[in-house]
Amino acid sequence: MQWTTQDIEWMSQALRQAALGLYSTSPNPHVGCVIVKDGQLVGAGAHLKAGEPHAEVHALRQAGSQARGATAYVTLEPCSHYGRTPPCAHALVEAGVSRVLVAMQDPNPLVAGKGIAYLQAHGVEVSAGLLESQAQALNPGFVLRMTQQRPYVRLKVAASLDGRTALANGVSQWITSAAARRDVHHWRARSCAMLTGIGTVLHDDPSLTVRDVASTRQPLRVIVDSQLRMPLTAKVLQQGHALIAYAAASTPAAQEKLARLQALGVQTVALPNGAGQVDITALLHTLAQQQINEVMVEAGAVLNGPMLQTGLVDELLLYYAPKLMGSAGLGMFALPDYTAMSQSLALNIVDVRHFEQDIRIQASLR
Repeated sequence: MQWTTQDIEWMSQALRQAALGLYSTSPNPHVGCVIVKDGQLVGAGAHLKAGEPHAEVHALRQAGSQARGATAYVTLEPCSHYGRTPPCAHALVEAGVSRVLVAMQDPNPLVAGKGIAYLQAHGVEVSAGLLESQAQALNPGFVLRMTQQRPYVRLKVAASLDGRTALANGVSQWITSAAARRDVHHWRARSCAMLTGIGTVLHDDPSLTVRDVASTRQPLRVIVDSQLRMPLTAKVLQQGHALIAYAAASTPAAQEKLARLQALGVQTVALPNGAGQVDITALLHTLAQQQINEVMVEAGAVLNGPMLQTGLVDELLLYYAPKLMGSAGLGMFALPDYTAMSQSLALNIVDVRHFEQDIRIQASLR
């Protein structure tokens, strides 16, 4: 399919619309739509919150009667089923849109080509695949949840240039600048859940909340706590909306701890792996069942390393500060002592940028 320069420009605008819902649409995907007639924009819209009108509906309302005979550019295949809102494919047909360009097919089995088929069956010309990779990049978690029943996992680490996350005495605040920390909050805001280990909670007592970014929701706080060592006064529990994954609660003290955590409104789930630890793969599937699209990991080397080694991390956010903290400092990842370069984990660098003097490297695993 040959796309025109105008097609690319209009779909790019639809993608910018989709990004407006980056912090608010979960568990739904981020979708944008623009409607064009005679080379002029007549309607634009974004899906901003689950349960509210989809992008196509907002754009059609703005276009009004001008939608008849117009072209719609949509970043995700219009839905064809009744959910919390009516089908968008039906709305486009009823409005008289003559042509629809779709960036990517919907991976949701309830749609998965049915929206395109409905449009075509009602005489609408449909083309798909325009700026597909950009549309997928806006919805990596939704795609994985629909196709592999797991969320997309980002792992964030802040370190010195010599790869240390804390001094030998455990002091770690602050390695990176305020600008870098503000950037972290943007990633937290788009995440459906924050994941950490009990070691980080006991040592740092983090809140794992979104602060420096305007957001209508807070992510679910997920703590891997095999032996239920969680203090009831931990900050991560104070605002509710938390889940603790543990391995066993076989003693009366553990049962009492479970009851007290549940009384605080904390979700608890037993996910043993047979070695007295939490099964992280099972935990990710559990989160997907709760409609969690994107998970951000902010943990220590003990959890970071195994997650990387077992292929549970999709993307790394590595913030490096121009400091040297010494060989006795704490490392980023607890990984085996490799004996050959072929054993090392290879990465693809996706993006590099500065925040004041700090550097953020965004990378994926090969």
